[in-house]
Amino acid sequence: MQNTISGFSKLKKAEKIDWLLSTYFSDNVNSRTTITQYWNTDEKLQKLHDEFIENTISNFYLPLGVAPNFLINDQVYTIPMAIEESSVVAAASKSAKFWFDRGGFKAKVLSTTKIGQVHFTYHGDTERLRRFFNIIKPKLINETSHITKNMERRGGGILDIELKDKTNELDNYYQLHVTFETLDAMGANFINSCLEQFAKTLTNEAQEFKTFTSVEKDIHIVMSILSNYVPDCIVRAEVSCKIEDLKDKDIPNPKAFVEKFKQAVSIAEVEPHRAVTHNKGIMNGIDAVVLATGNDFRAVEAGVHAYASKSGRYSSLTHCKLTEDTFTFSMEIPLALGTIGGLTTLHPLVKFALQLLGNPSAKDLMKIVAVAGLAQNFAALKSLTTTGIQKGHMKMHLMNILNQFEATNAEKDAIVNHFKTNTVTHSAVVEAIKALRNH
Repeated sequence: MQNTISGFSKLKKAEKIDWLLSTYFSDNVNSRTTITQYWNTDEKLQKLHDEFIENTISNFYLPLGVAPNFLINDQVYTIPMAIEESSVVAAASKSAKFWFDRGGFKAKVLSTTKIGQVHFTYHGDTERLRRFFNIIKPKLINETSHITKNMERRGGGILDIELKDKTNELDNYYQLHVTFETLDAMGANFINSCLEQFAKTLTNEAQEFKTFTSVEKDIHIVMSILSNYVPDCIVRAEVSCKIEDLKDKDIPNPKAFVEKFKQAVSIAEVEPHRAVTHNKGIMNGIDAVVLATGNDFRAVEAGVHAYASKSGRYSSLTHCKLTEDTFTFSMEIPLALGTIGGLTTLHPLVKFALQLLGNPSAKDLMKIVAVAGLAQNFAALKSLTTTGIQKGHMKMHLMNILNQFEATNAEKDAIVNHFKTNTVTHSAVVEAIKALRNH
């Protein structure tokens, strides 16, 4: 077929680029420049990036920004954030500044258990399977000792193995449900290696179990894989202060503000359409820090949104509580993170980001990331319930619009000054550029 190629992964980098350009682009020169201008001039560093994934042709850059003045458990942090959305770092920084003089953020890790499962089918008597499992459970753990010894030396390892009967949901379906503690490691490779060993031991021991019938001996492993749903790897973050202390230039009437703010949170708790956007705002902050610190933001996203649906209906991750004189805004969220392994020791900017945070433990990073999400949500809700979201967002987006029109520095200065007292919209910016250039 047209545009197909065999053995692409075996080609040299230059050969891959030549094929792409000759097959898909008429302007080879400009397209080649686009690819090569993002290569690192340090060949050793570029080779490192090339080997992160397969078929690398260039580097795809995201801005790495920082949000200073985060007071978390009485310690001040400057938080690194990798993200393309214009208003996220600004909102986080604004929220950090707002809460700095109001007691800051409090965060606490409630639990750190991670989960993996061996999924298998079994045709036979469930009680015989349970007896078999109880007999071989110590051997399941023992035969992973070569994998777990280093983790156990640091205080982690396998916490428990359960046999779960899922036949009411799917015919003949059972699983080994395993809980782990992986400490500062992300733990994915560790967990999956343990699970695959469990699968081998399970099938081998079944063949030797005398009580099983010939059919029962034939246990079929479907797959062995960790779960990114970690409802027992939870961190709580909150801010709280006297309602009267919330007063600032955007909140002239704190009592009216907190009532409207709580109503906005309550809507997200009961209305899934709003909850998705509400939680997306939380993830703006969380993903940016997760990405900057070399963690798996896709796994975090999947787990968080599953957790938001744990009641059977998708709902807000944050909650607001009002007493007679106190405002409290909080969130409990699952975050399986690591500060050793993976990109944390390979990617120079990831190492920089972790050093910026004081080389935190996985638990400390959980707290920092959760606070970034809570701060982002507070900033969004504060804007939504006071000035409106577009006022701040469009001012941050203004520079992107100007860059689209290749505005000069002088034009940027003039237009930025113009919109200090005018509402920013895309059409208004376009008209301002046209007027300036026709002057």
